[in-house]
Amino acid sequence: MSRSAIKIRHSLLALAVSASTLSISAQAEELRLLTWGGYAPQEVIDQFEKETGIEVKVTKSNNEDMISKLRATRGAGYDLVQPSQDRITGAQKEYRIYKPIDLSKLKSDRFIASMLDATKKNTSVNGKVYGVPHIWGTSGLIANSDQQNLSFNDLCSDDYKGKVSYRLKRPTLIGFAFAMGEDPFAAYNDQKKYAEILGRVEQKLIQCKSNVKAYWSGGDALINLLRSGEVTLAMGWDAGGWKLHKETGKINFVAPKSGALGWIDTFALPAKGKNDEAAYKWINFVMQPEIAAKITDSAGNFTASVGAENYVNKALSNSYKISYNQTSLDNIKWYPPVPAGLEQLEGKTLDRIKAAQ
Repeated sequence: MSRSAIKIRHSLLALAVSASTLSISAQAEELRLLTWGGYAPQEVIDQFEKETGIEVKVTKSNNEDMISKLRATRGAGYDLVQPSQDRITGAQKEYRIYKPIDLSKLKSDRFIASMLDATKKNTSVNGKVYGVPHIWGTSGLIANSDQQNLSFNDLCSDDYKGKVSYRLKRPTLIGFAFAMGEDPFAAYNDQKKYAEILGRVEQKLIQCKSNVKAYWSGGDALINLLRSGEVTLAMGWDAGGWKLHKETGKINFVAPKSGALGWIDTFALPAKGKNDEAAYKWINFVMQPEIAAKITDSAGNFTASVGAENYVNKALSNSYKISYNQTSLDNIKWYPPVPAGLEQLEGKTLDRIKAAQ
């Protein structure tokens, strides 16, 4: 082979290697995000892409769909997903669709510490953490905002006779259990003990059934009952209370003395994600309080970002600060994964309460 032919061959090889490297590099600068609607608003995506050069491709989903997609691909197809914290450990044990999170790559001081600790605990498998918190919400009480020292037990108080509303769903059972001095989450792995707790809650709710103006099934129905004054104390979601506070200046969400009940949607890494570094950059980016506030405005719920409440619109910020201080935030009872069989026990309890005269 001539020298010129060898040079040409080397040049072609160099070009091929260069093209391959560029292709890999281009592929690496992409974040495939599987998330809920509103959690990745375009304004935030545009700012992230501008600052990092990483293109964000968003697929909207929900818990069942996320697990289904990752199960079908054994954890491939996405770089970052956002399941609820109680949907991680069971799926991981059964399908191995996630990889552990390297906490050293996160700016942990941007997270509300109690939420980060709770999520780490509730998403751990064999000592490894598989989720960190992002969006959260709670259920508690909705009442006049000057009534801050309230308990779920007040739903059974004579002071509110005929003026109470709540859902006949598991959060009501859980909320009353905590208010009665029980710890239902600690009894999750002991069905006999859990059934005993449910029995005591059932008895209480039947005894004060006359307090209930109506059992609500949808958030709009509850808001209408409170707005009209037909109901003056209700168990409901924080966002509903804040909406009414914006309207009325009086009614607001109240964190009960025993603790509001909280859910958290997390950040988790799929087992075969290709760009973990981009995922960590996105997490650290959106946990900045100014960015987190934009996500709150889009999603309607707060994030676990420290100080983000100071950057959301003033009305929502004021409502939030009336509902929560650091003590009540740290006292939120976060839902852990539900063991098999408990929902059936709860369903039978709720049926008996509904049927009772």
